[in-house]
Amino acid sequence: MTPTITYSEELIARCQKQDQRAQLEVYKKYYKAMYNTAYRIVKDPAEAEDIMQEGFIKAFSKMHTFEGKSTLGAWIKKIVVNISINAYNKNSKYLHVSYQDEFKNEIIEEDGIDISEENTSSKVQKILKMFDSLKENYRVILTLHLIEGFDYDEICEILKLTPANCRTTISRAKEQLRSKLSENER
Repeated sequence: MTPTITYSEELIARCQKQDQRAQLEVYKKYYKAMYNTAYRIVKDPAEAEDIMQEGFIKAFSKMHTFEGKSTLGAWIKKIVVNISINAYNKNSKYLHVSYQDEFKNEIIEEDGIDISEENTSSKVQKILKMFDSLKENYRVILTLHLIEGFDYDEICEILKLTPANCRTTISRAKEQLRSKLSENER
């Protein structure tokens, strides 16, 4: 276990010195997870890719501020989540025209969820569809809590909510999801 910690610390130190090989190594290690994180929030493959790239650029430019209080992946994920939420809020002001994407994005993530239809059970697909049919603020807060694994304090900080409002919104979102799932089973 010690060699991994030493290796990670060395990699972070090299990234802080703007070593491009170290940055590429970090990018290769985390790009799939960061893309999937952004995609779950903005629901647009091109936008998610832009956000992922912007997240890495910001992370590498701010690497000197990384204090090691969390893992490097969690630190980058928080950056990507914040950029995603800002982009989502900005884009939600405009009317979106829907279209069928003929080339479905089929990213498989080792530590995430593969959302391609052929690789998940029909029950999981139904849950994800119901998840997407929730009110937007419920979908975003449940994505952060249930899929991304953020705790209440982190969600409060990201979404700028009071703890009571955060707990209430998560509770209502879960209840709406349960209700939609029970309606669908009838």
